[in-house]
Amino acid sequence: MKQKLVILCAALLAAAALPAVAQQKPESGAVVKSEPGKVSAAHVIKMTATVEAVDQAKREVTLKGPKGDTLVLPVSPEAKNFDQVKVGDKVVVGYIEALSMTLKKGGKELPSKTHKADMARAESGAQPGGAAAHQVTVLADVTAVNAKTHTVTLKGPERTVDLKVRDPEQFKLIKVGDQIEAVYSEGLAVSVEPAKPAKK
Repeated sequence: MKQKLVILCAALLAAAALPAVAQQKPESGAVVKSEPGKVSAAHVIKMTATVEAVDQAKREVTLKGPKGDTLVLPVSPEAKNFDQVKVGDKVVVGYIEALSMTLKKGGKELPSKTHKADMARAESGAQPGGAAAHQVTVLADVTAVNAKTHTVTLKGPERTVDLKVRDPEQFKLIKVGDQIEAVYSEGLAVSVEPAKPAKK
């Protein structure tokens, strides 16, 4: 069986399309974990959509979700065999978004921000599909702690933000001079299934 399409690229992760996909929640789940000095949360969404239209010239595919909403996605030039995608094909989309925050007591490192991105395509002869992942890590200084509003002021390499800490036990641990490392990750996995032949 010929490999069909890998609809993946950094453009998908950066596109405004993902929030629209996320609004369709046929299968989703959230997980939150907390321990002293560390909080993490993850949200997973899985959905099946149908290819409604394919624009080869613009390299765009229109998907129809389970609730009838349509979504136009750009397709990266890196995506192989785009010309084999047909109207009626089923697209299985899995999306995960995660954030973890770790308190570093008396941290001495310079505030920083790093990006990592990975992409993978299905191998030739394997089931069609692919995945893309993006991760941003920010290290920020705690410059103020407001006990009345339960907010901490974080100064990162590019900007300063106020963060509301909802857990009073976590808030008690944070002091001026500490650092907080935040890691935001998102990943997208897509596979294309051929359309079923019409019944005669």
